[in-house]
Amino acid sequence: MPEPSLKNFTVPENPAGASWRLVDYLQKVFPEFKKTKLKQLLKFGSIAVNQKPATRHDHPLKPGDVLSVRTDKRSLRADRAEGGLQIIYEDSAIIVVDKPPKLLTIATDEVKDRTVYYKLNEYLKNVSPRKPERVFVVHRLDREASGILIFAKSQKVKQCLQDSWEFFEKKYYAVVEGTPSKASDTLQSYLSQTESLKVYSTEEETKNSKLAITKYQVIKRRGGYCSLDVTLLTGRKHQIRVQLADMGHPIIGDEKYGAETNPARRLGLHAYLLKITHPVTGEFLKFETKIPSTLSRVTGTG
Repeated sequence: MPEPSLKNFTVPENPAGASWRLVDYLQKVFPEFKKTKLKQLLKFGSIAVNQKPATRHDHPLKPGDVLSVRTDKRSLRADRAEGGLQIIYEDSAIIVVDKPPKLLTIATDEVKDRTVYYKLNEYLKNVSPRKPERVFVVHRLDREASGILIFAKSQKVKQCLQDSWEFFEKKYYAVVEGTPSKASDTLQSYLSQTESLKVYSTEEETKNSKLAITKYQVIKRRGGYCSLDVTLLTGRKHQIRVQLADMGHPIIGDEKYGAETNPARRLGLHAYLLKITHPVTGEFLKFETKIPSTLSRVTGTG
């Protein structure tokens, strides 16, 4: 990801003797910016005073305060934890998080507020209470899995991302029981779902099935387990879990699809990399997270 346009200023004494108002000092250091541009920067969290995001135009500044401004409107709120989530990127169109395991992407009949969707909407309400933004779901991660999730801030951006989804690169780290016979392979099958919502695959296409394609590469083997680098070529429900189980190597902790062990005490699946084209600017963006130590230590890859 290219470096953001970040500028830092140390606030001087105001010749008029009074404290600077934030918007007045911004107009001094950015005379080329209109007030509407400065208000956008404030709204999107692109301005911080002493490393704390500032959103009020009349925020008072003292001599010696350090003012940080990202003129590309990317948020300085990113890369921080909000309600158990790690926000790794945010701008006026999208927000990207690192989801922990055991947290739903969206609500179910039983669970309404312990979801990524709910937590992000609450976060945006707190940031801009007068005119709160909202998020739109682009894709999902299984409750038991962890990793990168991207949300849109408008229906138009959501649709744009979904229309291009198959062209984006999506990579996962998986830990499975046993070791595949091939060091790398491409798995292809047709996925359907039972009435009890369990996904299963067949070699032949059926009326309600969907084609699923997954690539994997063995990373490391140790103690009856193997870590895999997995590339998702289609995005079907439980795709990776089902196709790896079909090989006879279910993901650790995945009792639903035949796993007998759980050395990490969680599902051994983490979405660690996502490459996209920004739906508004057309910029290439790469998001990457660290592999959780609970998973990497199973095969010693951390």
